[in-house]
Amino acid sequence: MSRYALRAASVAAALGLWQLLTSLNVDLWLRFSQFPTVADVARTFADRLAGDDYWTDLTDSLTRILTGFLLAAVVGVATGVLVARSRLAEDLLGPILEVVRPIPAIALVPVAILLFPSNEQGIVFITFTAAFFPVMVSTRHAVRALAPGWEEAVRTMGGGRWRILGSVVLPGALPGIFGGLSVGLGVSWICVISAEMISGQYGVGYRTWQDYTVVDYPGVFVGMVTIGVLGWATSTAVELLGRRLTRWLPRTSYVPSGRPRTPRPQPAAPAPAAPAAVPTGTDPEEARDEHLV
Repeated sequence: MSRYALRAASVAAALGLWQLLTSLNVDLWLRFSQFPTVADVARTFADRLAGDDYWTDLTDSLTRILTGFLLAAVVGVATGVLVARSRLAEDLLGPILEVVRPIPAIALVPVAILLFPSNEQGIVFITFTAAFFPVMVSTRHAVRALAPGWEEAVRTMGGGRWRILGSVVLPGALPGIFGGLSVGLGVSWICVISAEMISGQYGVGYRTWQDYTVVDYPGVFVGMVTIGVLGWATSTAVELLGRRLTRWLPRTSYVPSGRPRTPRPQPAAPAPAAPAAVPTGTDPEEARDEHLV
């Protein structure tokens, strides 16, 4: 509970500093006089929550991000496993993927406009592209890093290719896969908001850009806060799912102070009794025979 209290205090301190700098119109090097205060943003946020447009924008953005991200998760994991396990697939797909991967997903907006008949499909395509490459690359590296002894053990026991895939490859690569999913989800939020600003109709990004064009700065900050909360909630959901599916992994536990918890010392086993001393002048073999009797 002390950790959660510390986190809440950190957020409250940041908001208090924001309110102080903007209410006093501090202009040192950064121009806080141009910023809306926390109270202005809170009032605008409350007004938006009472209307229907805010919830429509929220639903549209979540639908786009979830559709593109789920497609990227399925296709990215499948492609990463295929490229890592098949030399032919690596030769055929590897060069194309490596050429397209450095291109920013937001730079594909003109391509999406030309390819797809509607802006909605184009935004989902950009979201898919943004999440696909982090998932694919993380899956590929995780599969290649698996110990070959595991696969050899399954083959020794008569397991085939699908048995190895289900029992060794996918479970062993899960930590790396979820690392790629977490990164891909963050990149997807960046790109879907940018795509909504450029070619969207409705959505959090579209509404934030419209507020900026009409110089409604509290509305802009409402959009920014909404994007941050949505990104945090979806990333937390992916992280919790990853912990649930990889609960067999060893994890380090921490005490509230942040120091690793050391295991409690176990009571030492009682020392074995010392053998009886052999009386002086007695043959050791006779003493042993008497002991056995």
